[in-house]
Amino acid sequence: MNEEYDVIVLGTGLTECILSGIMSVNGKKVLHMDQNPYYGGESASITPLEDLYKRFKLPGQPPASMGRGRDWNVDLIPKFLMANGQLVKMLLFTEVTRYMDFKVIEGSFVYKGGKIYKVPSTEAEALASSLMGLFEKRRFRKFLVYVANFDENDPRTFEGVDPKKTSMRDVYKKFDLGQDVIDFTGHSLALYRTDDYLDQPCCDTINRIKLYSESLARYGKSPYLYPLYGLGELPQGFARLSAIYGGTYMLNKPIEEIIVQNGKVVGVKSEGEIARCKQLICDPSYVKDRVEKVGQVIRVICILSHPIKNTNDANSCQIIIPQNQVNRKSDIYVCMISFAHNVAAQGKYIAIVSTTVETKEPEKEIRPALELLEPIEQKFVSISDLFVPKDLGTDSQIFISRAYDATTHFETTCDDIKDIYKRMTGSEFDFEEMKRKKNDIYGED
Repeated sequence: MNEEYDVIVLGTGLTECILSGIMSVNGKKVLHMDQNPYYGGESASITPLEDLYKRFKLPGQPPASMGRGRDWNVDLIPKFLMANGQLVKMLLFTEVTRYMDFKVIEGSFVYKGGKIYKVPSTEAEALASSLMGLFEKRRFRKFLVYVANFDENDPRTFEGVDPKKTSMRDVYKKFDLGQDVIDFTGHSLALYRTDDYLDQPCCDTINRIKLYSESLARYGKSPYLYPLYGLGELPQGFARLSAIYGGTYMLNKPIEEIIVQNGKVVGVKSEGEIARCKQLICDPSYVKDRVEKVGQVIRVICILSHPIKNTNDANSCQIIIPQNQVNRKSDIYVCMISFAHNVAAQGKYIAIVSTTVETKEPEKEIRPALELLEPIEQKFVSISDLFVPKDLGTDSQIFISRAYDATTHFETTCDDIKDIYKRMTGSEFDFEEMKRKKNDIYGED
């Protein structure tokens, strides 16, 4: 360990593992350490079930009705992958896809007036949906055709809209869309958690709806994918990539000190030894003095013995509870997966509720979601602080990832990865940079 590295990475969360993979592929000498005995940091999947009970300090052992502890891989952070999103691109370019299998999530649902409705995934479903009336449907269809044809580099597709100036509120007005359709579009398709986007330039929203539609078009049931054996497979896949390119991994390494000289990082001390480096990547837990808290997220892992009511007995789904349906500022999400994804014992389902904390009583805030899941066999509640770095790391060369937010997919995580990459290398992130070199020796055939 007493060596010089180009980059030292602390923490094996997804952000850290992808960055260490990219740096290794690009020929950097990488040392990757984690103070935990397992991969994944905040984004780990916990197995066996006994470890989850210990982690949440629940007394005793899981009851026999839970099946074998080893059959469980429970994600601490609930997220899905957008089928046409940035993380899938990263997996494909690096060929990390060869280490894992994915399933399509069976449906996305939205909460309205105390009931849940399927988010239409085909034109036929849209026409049959009871979410909106007939004339609304026609206007909505016109709007979707406009979005599908929209190209920010081709003014002929703008139809009088300026993507950099026209607000999304005005675009909705142009198509005469009612409040229900606006809520549905902004929260279930563009996947915004609040309504702040309405008064911002429309380009970002239109691109988000395009991403949703293109992701949906790939597999048809929903725009989301989920890896068999849980999200903890993702960081491990990228860790294997880094190892193939000479990256060194050490778990269970207590980090005693990050050594800084003249304001710049020069190394890391662990168990009396010092590894030197030019740059450092880490998650907020390693540098508490360099991050600030910007909020909290509540997540409740619920174990069920039944599919969620009114989801057509789906083995997996997402439910969005838009904020104005429950008098909140931000949406509540439910991500549900099950034994079909090798993350739970036979016949068991895992539903994870999450949202941004807004009051002094976070558990009350998520009650509408928990009511949809009754009866719940066991609950595990966590409230996590959302930390962001205080500075960009340009002077110290310490690059800190952002905590995982309450969004239901990995797009914001990928934005953070691209942002850190740019700050570290001085150049824009390019997916081509992630491609394995042609004459590589793969981990296996």
